[in-house]
Amino acid sequence: MKTDTKKLVLSGVFLALGLVLPFLTMQIPSIGNMLLPMHIPVLLCGFVCGAPYGCLVGFFTPLVRSMLFGMPKLFPMAAGMAFELAAYGLFAGLFYKFFRKNQEMLRMYASLILAMLGGRMVWAVAAKLFYTMAGMNFTVQIFVASAFLNAVPGIIIQLVLIPAVVYALKKAGVRWNEYEFCR
Repeated sequence: MKTDTKKLVLSGVFLALGLVLPFLTMQIPSIGNMLLPMHIPVLLCGFVCGAPYGCLVGFFTPLVRSMLFGMPKLFPMAAGMAFELAAYGLFAGLFYKFFRKNQEMLRMYASLILAMLGGRMVWAVAAKLFYTMAGMNFTVQIFVASAFLNAVPGIIIQLVLIPAVVYALKKAGVRWNEYEFCR
């Protein structure tokens, strides 16, 4: 019970961070699209609280942000992002749970990279569906440009920041067991 409460509270903190971080880049939307500020707390939630919590925080963050602040646009943007970010949180938690525990840095990077790739693949499917429903074009070129080329700064930030934060939490003595971060 104590563990579930801790994970629920931490998930709320990660959700709040996902709502607030985009304000740092909102004056220049193209910068926000490159830095991916909502992705960071969702990925951290997957690592810290586990796959189910990361998945839920990822799903609700863009939807709640859209409803509260009008950005991203609810349909098709936030709807597609909901599935993308849910996949990030889910995959980060799952891969971190299943990789070898004795090589921590390799475990973190492998989990992070696979979660990032998996989330982008889920976004491609969701975006194709939602953009088509909205009468908008979604091509392979748009996918590659949006998910990879334009996102390079955000990808680099995630590859540097997320393992550093997870490692710092571990060094600070935050307890977890072999399956989940906070236990």
